[in-house]
Order: sequence, then structure tokens, then C-alpha cells
Amino acid sequence: MISALAVEIPYWGQSIFRVIGGLVAVLLPAGAIVYLFLFKMMSFMQSRLGPMEAGPYGSMQLLAEVGKWLQKEDIAPDNADKTVFKLAPVVVLMSTFLLIVVVPFGPEAVFADLDSGVFYFLAVGSVSVLGILMAGWASANKYSLLGGLRAAGQLIAYELPMVLATLGVVIQAQSMNLNRIVEVQNTGEMFGIGFLGNPFIITQFFGFLIFMIAVQAELTQAPFDMPIAESELVSGYMTEYSGFRFLMFFIAEFATAGVFAFIAAVLFLGGWGVPFEWFGWDNLDDVAWWMNLVGPVILFTKMLVLVGIVMWVRFSYPRFREDQLQTFAWKFLIPLSLANIAVTAILKVAF
Repeated sequence: MISALAVEIPYWGQSIFRVIGGLVAVLLPAGAIVYLFLFKMMSFMQSRLGPMEAGPYGSMQLLAEVGKWLQKEDIAPDNADKTVFKLAPVVVLMSTFLLIVVVPFGPEAVFADLDSGVFYFLAVGSVSVLGILMAGWASANKYSLLGGLRAAGQLIAYELPMVLATLGVVIQAQSMNLNRIVEVQNTGEMFGIGFLGNPFIITQFFGFLIFMIAVQAELTQAPFDMPIAESELVSGYMTEYSGFRFLMFFIAEFATAGVFAFIAAVLFLGGWGVPFEWFGWDNLDDVAWWMNLVGPVILFTKMLVLVGIVMWVRFSYPRFREDQLQTFAWKFLIPLSLANIAVTAILKVAF
């Protein structure tokens, strides 16, 4: 994870370190999101206490939930394609772990510092669609099949605005390396004008707005929860799942919310960094080693703010109709993202 340690730690030690680090980077945010937003924030918005009995202020409720689901029987419909049915939640959860690989938590605290990091996360983020389709088709249930098909149509429609929103950042940073994007935002230049810091949320506000809407849809959170739609499809592609396989879908939902929020913070909020000029730094080569320790805390805080927005929207707005959902993507978000790319390109050439 940290390249400075690569010389001292053998390869097998680095592999163990990365696996443990990946588990922490995925599961810790997922647990924090469930407790803070699903258990507490939603309860507050609905004027109720939420879980209070398991541990202080219900802090152990999540462990109780995990224990409950692990004890439940692992069943599958008689007519289901058992192999595909059992692999589907694994594929969905696997895509989350693949996404965390390129998220930089510090100047060297990154699992894989890829020059094509933006391209990688956009490509890997689509893998979860396959898992959802697998779950819907293999369940031998019409509700599940409809949920899987809805998910495929929705995720394909909203991946395009996400890609286009990210292009504005790539054009302005002139790089697809996520650490380089963090550096550009913290070195104080905004289309040739000197500032203390330039988080891209200022110059790419419409890109940020489109990206967050697309994230909301990719996570199938209300008002984009058509693939699940409990009042229509029982629980969509997850209807036939129980026990630890349902738990895997549950973990993947909130872990993916955290990872997408990490990526949004890197792209638009300066990532793990703070304005380099505060400390007399000029570029990544000058950044102190302790930012590898402080950086994750900074990024985690920004992630919680963004997930808070996602959850606030989820708990506040009713579900779109299918025609409204598709119209919003194709007739509003995509043209707006194309206009954002054009304006960014013109300003980049001009300044």
C-alpha cells in the first residue's frame, strides 16, 4: 500500500498488508455509513430513536444484524440456476473491492497508483451490473427478473453521465492519475488564476452535480430505486436471497456508496490533500510522509459528508417512474454534461 515500505517488507507480507488494508478500507466506511445514516440519521428524520439496546446508543446493532444474517439458512429456489445464483452477490461485492484499489488515501497510501486510474474505476464500476443481472435471471422469479432488467437499463443510462462528468476533471487536470488530480487541486491554480487551492467543485460544479446524481442512480438509492421497488417488486433482484448472501448484497450497497464517495472526494474536493501552500509545498514530491497518516482521516471526513448528501436524498424523495428516470438521464444530464465538457475545453485552451 505504501511504496516506501516495499523495500523492507517481502512480497507475501505486502500481499497480506494489502488484503487487510482493503478489508479495512471497504468494511470500515460501510459500517460507519450504516450506523450513522441508516440507523441514526434516518431515525432522526423520522422522529424516532432507532436502535438503542445493543451497546451504547445502539453502536453494536450492526454486529447483531450481521450475526442474525449469518445464522439464517442459505436457501435457493428449486428452479434457480444454483451456480449463477450463488455467484451473483460475490460478483457485486467483488466490484467494490476492485474499485478501492485505485483510491489514493495519501501521497503513497494507495494500493495501485495507476496512470489510467480514472479509466480503471469507470470500467470496474460497471462490473456490479453483471452481478445484478445474474441475480435477477438466476432466481427463477419474475419479480427478480424485472428488477435485474430495470437495473441494467438504469445503470447503463446513468453510467454515461458519470463518464462525461468525469471528463471535465480529466481535461482540467490533464491526467487520469488520481493522485495527480489531487495534486492539481491543491497547488492553487484555476484556469491560470492563482488561488490558495482549487478544488474542482468550484470550476466543475455542474460536473460534480451530475456525478453525484449518477452515483445515486448507480447505487439504486431513492429516487432511483426502481430495481428494488419494494412496493412493486417485493425487493427486486434480491427477493430470493437470504442469509449471508443477502448480507453480501447489503454490505456491497453501503460499501460501494463509501467507495464512490471516496472517488467523488478525490475528483472534486481535493481528495486526501489540503492546499499545499499552507505548508510551503509545491508538488507531491514535497508532501510530508505524515500525510500518509493524516490523509486517510481527511478523505474519510469528506466521504462522510458526501454519503450524508446521498442518504439525505434517499430519505427525502419519492421514487421516479421508469419514463421519468430515463428521460432525466438522456434529455437532461447527458446534454448538460456535454456542455460542461465543451466549456471546460474552451477555458482550458484559452487559459
